[in-house]
Amino acid sequence: MGAVGRVWSSAEDTPTGTAGSGDPPGPERPVPDRARLLASLPQLAAGQVVFVPADPPRLGRVAFWTPGGAPPDLGVEPEEFTVVRPYGAEVRRERVAAVPVPVEQALPLLTRCRALGGGAGPAFWGAAAVLGLSLLARGRVRPGSSPGGFDAWWVGPLDAGDQERLASLGAAMPPEARAVAAADSSPPVLPAPSLLELPAPEPLLRAFLDAMADSLTRTPAARPPAGGTASTIRAPRTVPRARPAAVPAPVRDQPAGVWAATDRDPALQVSLRLELAGDSVRAVVQLRSLADPTVLTDAADLWSGAAAAPELLGPRALSDTRSALRRAVRAWPPAARLLEAGAPTGLDLSDEETRALLGAAAERLAAAGVAVHWPKELVRELTAVGVLEPVAGQGRRSSAASFLSSGALLDFRWRVALGDRELTAQELERLVRAHRPVVRLRDQWVVVDPELVRRLRRAARPGAGPLTAIDALGAALTGSVEVDGERVDVTASGVLEELRARIADPEARAAREPQGPPKALAATLRDYQLRGLNWLHRMTSLGLGGCLADDMGLGKTVTLIALHLRRQQRGSTAGPTLVVCPASLLGNWEREIRRFAPATPVRRFHGPGRDLADVTGIKEEGGFVLTTYGTMRRDAERLAEHPWGLLVADEAQHVKNPHAHTAKALRTIPSRARVALTGTPVENNLSELWALLDWTTPGLLGSLSSFRDRYAKAVEGDHDELAARRLAALVRPFLLRRRKSDPGVAPELPPKTETEQPVSLTGEQVSLYEALVRELLAEIEQADGIARRGLVMKLLTGLKQVCNHPAQFLKEPGSARLAGRSGKLALLDELLDTALAEGESALVFTQYVAMGRLIERHLAERGVDTLFLHGGTTVGRREKMVDAFQAGERRVFLLSLKAAGTGLNLTRAGHVVHFDRWWNPAVEDQATDRAYRIGQTRPVRVHKLIAEGTVEERVAGLLRRKRELADSVLGTGEGAFSELSDGELADLVALRGRGGSER
Repeated sequence: MGAVGRVWSSAEDTPTGTAGSGDPPGPERPVPDRARLLASLPQLAAGQVVFVPADPPRLGRVAFWTPGGAPPDLGVEPEEFTVVRPYGAEVRRERVAAVPVPVEQALPLLTRCRALGGGAGPAFWGAAAVLGLSLLARGRVRPGSSPGGFDAWWVGPLDAGDQERLASLGAAMPPEARAVAAADSSPPVLPAPSLLELPAPEPLLRAFLDAMADSLTRTPAARPPAGGTASTIRAPRTVPRARPAAVPAPVRDQPAGVWAATDRDPALQVSLRLELAGDSVRAVVQLRSLADPTVLTDAADLWSGAAAAPELLGPRALSDTRSALRRAVRAWPPAARLLEAGAPTGLDLSDEETRALLGAAAERLAAAGVAVHWPKELVRELTAVGVLEPVAGQGRRSSAASFLSSGALLDFRWRVALGDRELTAQELERLVRAHRPVVRLRDQWVVVDPELVRRLRRAARPGAGPLTAIDALGAALTGSVEVDGERVDVTASGVLEELRARIADPEARAAREPQGPPKALAATLRDYQLRGLNWLHRMTSLGLGGCLADDMGLGKTVTLIALHLRRQQRGSTAGPTLVVCPASLLGNWEREIRRFAPATPVRRFHGPGRDLADVTGIKEEGGFVLTTYGTMRRDAERLAEHPWGLLVADEAQHVKNPHAHTAKALRTIPSRARVALTGTPVENNLSELWALLDWTTPGLLGSLSSFRDRYAKAVEGDHDELAARRLAALVRPFLLRRRKSDPGVAPELPPKTETEQPVSLTGEQVSLYEALVRELLAEIEQADGIARRGLVMKLLTGLKQVCNHPAQFLKEPGSARLAGRSGKLALLDELLDTALAEGESALVFTQYVAMGRLIERHLAERGVDTLFLHGGTTVGRREKMVDAFQAGERRVFLLSLKAAGTGLNLTRAGHVVHFDRWWNPAVEDQATDRAYRIGQTRPVRVHKLIAEGTVEERVAGLLRRKRELADSVLGTGEGAFSELSDGELADLVALRGRGGSER
C-alpha cells in the first residue's frame, strides 16, 4: 500500500476526538544528538539494548548501555535503570546507567547495529525494527485504545503470514533482549512482570512494534531507517489526542505492554471467490479462520449464524468482515456494493470489472489483505502469433529459388492456439464475437486478452493486401511485419523459414557450406575472401543481390572475379558480367581480370568509338564488359537491350543518391543478379544504405519514404535501439562487411598509426581568419533560408582556405611568395623532409585542386619532384602516374581527395598526409586505404593537419565522437553546420588561443 496516512479513510476505523498530542502530562523527553548517535554505532552494536514499553505506546524508549563500562555518550544524560537479566538458570536484578532514546530515533541505530553485528540484543531488536518497518510500509497499522485509555496506533491487522513471521522472530528472542527496565524518573511505564521470570517474548515484541506504529504514524514525513523498506511513512493530517477509553477488563488485567491480541487483530481473513456460470461472473465473499486456516466458509454462513468455527461467528467476526471490505473498497471501488448490502455475500460483475480483477485490481486487493481466487479450470494459455502463408490458390513452392522467382504472394494471418492446439475457424469466430474477458472454449474457461481480440478484428478487415516474396522474407528476418499500420510479431515456416535460415548469418552459413575457389581462378583466396565468394554465390543463385562492403584493400575485385568464374560453371547462372565503375578504375579492373582469370575475355565499353558490337562475342563467351558510370548513364538504353548474367556496381557509393540520373539509369539495366562493391556503404546517412540495397534487392527495404519513417529517423534522430536491431537483422544477410582490424582478416598487414598534427596560424592567417569571421557573421545574422545557408558554407570554405594558406584564400597569382605564410605548409615540409630522408614515399591529400597546385609549386621550388592527380587527369595519364609512383620514380604523390580517394593501389607509400580535412571520416579512410591495403609491407603513418584554435579543431573533436557512419556522421558533412543557430555558429568558428606564430 501507499503511505500509512492513507489507511484511515472510514469513520469507523478512525479514533474519535480532536487533534492534539495525545501524550500524558510529564517532563519533556530529551532528544539525543544525531551526530553522536551515528558516531557511537560501533559501541552501541557491541553493548546491550533493552526496550522500555510505555502507555501510550509512542512514549516507549530504547535504552543503550555498556555492561561493565561507561554509558555511551549520545548527548543525553544517562538514567539509572533496574534491569532484570538472566545469569545461567537464575534471574537477577541489576542497577545500570543507560541512555534512553525515543523509539523513532532508535530505529536507525538498531537497523545499523544489526548490519554491524555484535551483541545478541542489538541484533535482535534491529531485526524487529526491520519487521516493523515492512508492516508499516504495507499499511498494516490501525487505530485503537491503550490500557490507560489513550488513543493509539497499533500494528495490525496481521494476516496469517504476518503472524507466522512475528511468532518466528519472537521464538528467536535471546535472553539478553528480554530484559526489562524501570526508573523512578521515567514516564509512566507498564508494570514489570515477576522478577522470578523473564517476560514472554512475543508480547514484548508486539509492544515494540506498537511503539513503532504509534510514534512513526505521528511523525511527519518519517522515513524508514537504514535496513528497512524504501517506503515513506507519513502521519495523518490530524492526530487523535488522548481520551479516556472504556478498556475491557481482560485488557486492563494484562501485564505491562501486553494487551489482548483479540482486541486488535482480526480472527479471520476475507477473500473473494470468483464463480463462472454461463455468461456471468460472480464474486463470492468467503472467510478463512486465522486460528485454523483449514476452516473456510462463505460469508452467507456468517450472516445466517451457520459458520462452523466460533471465530467466524458473532459481533467480532461481523466487525472484522466489514473492516476488511472497507479496505477492499479503497483498492477496488466496485466492492462498495458489498457494503451497501445489509448482509454482503457477493456481487455480480460486469465485463469491465472482471477484466480489472484479472489484472492490477487483484494485486491491489491482495495488498489490502483481500485475496482473489479464480476457478482452477480458468486457463491463460491462449497465445497468438502472426504467420505468413501463400495466397489461396497459388500453392506452395518447393524450393527457395522458385519461391523468390515465381512472384509468389503471401497473406498474413493470426495463428491462435489454446495450449499447443490451434483454434478452429469456428472457435476463432466465437472468440472475436464474444466481447467477454473470459470465454468458454473446449470445456474450459479461457482468459481473453482484449488487445488480441482487437488485432484479430483488424486483421479480419479487408484492405491489408498480400505481401510479395521479398516483403515476406524481410518480415521473416526481422520477426515482424506491418499490418494495417501496426507492427506485429510473425514467425516463418516452410520454404520461407528455409530461405531465412539459408541467408540469416552470411559468414556462419558460408563456413558450414565450404566450397573451394573455381578452377579457372589463377589466385589463392584468403579464408575471408572464400567466405565472401560463397556468400555472394549463394545470394545471387537465389536471385537475391548483395553488397560486399569490405574495407578498401581487402580484395573485393578478386572475390568478384571468382564469383563470375563460378557462375559460369552452371547454365542457369552463366552469362556475361557488366562492371560499372569510375573511369579511374577501368585499367585496374582490366589488369586484375587478365591476371586472375587469364582465359576470360574482357573488353571496355568506353570512349568515343565505343560499340556494343565489339563485345558481342564477349557476352556469348561469358566474359567481362567494363564501362564507366558516365558512359552507362548516356548509353543505358543500349546496355539494357542485352541480357547480363551479373551486373556489378564498383565504388557503388557513386549511386547513393537514388534520385540522380546515374542511379536511375543503373536501375534500368536488367540482369539475373546484382552486386554492389563499396568500402563505405554509408557515408552520411542511412538513406544511402537504402539506395544500395534497393538496387541490389529491390523491395527489400520498402519505399524510401517508408524506410525513412520506419528506420532512418528512429535510428539517426531518436537513437531507437529496437529500430536499430530490427534494421540490422534485415540488412545483415544482404551486406557483408569485414574490416582490416577484424581478427583473422588481414593479420599480415603492418601497423597503422593515425596522428592529429596541430599547427599554429601565422600572424597573417590570424588576421584573415578574424576579419572573415567578423564580416560574414554580421551578414549571416541578417539573412535567412537559402541565402543564410549559402553564407554559412561560404564562411566555412573561406576559413578552411585561410587555415591552408593565405594565397589560396586570396587567389594570388602564381608568382606569389608561399614559404613562411602557412603553419600547415611549414609542417608539411618537415614531414616530407623526414620521410624522404628515411627513404620513404608519401601521399598528400587535399580537397582543393588550387591548394594542390600551390603545394606542387612550393615543393618544386624546394627541389622535390612530385606527381599531382586530380579530376582533370585523363585515364591514361592516371595509370602512368600510379605506375611511376609504385616503381619509386617519384616519391611524393599529391592527390585531389575527391578524384583519387578510391580505386588506386599506392602501397609504395609509408606516409599519408591529409593536408586539409574532408569532415567525413569515411572519405578520409578511403583515401588512407590507397596505401593501407593488402600488399602493403611497411608501417603506415597517417598525419592529419589541424589548425589550432580554429573551426578545424572543433570539427576534429566531432569527428572523433561520431566515427561510425552508421550513426550518421555530421548529417551531410559540412552542410549540417548550415542549420546551426547564430550563437552556435559563432562558437564553432571563433578563434581561440590567438597565439599565432611565424614559422
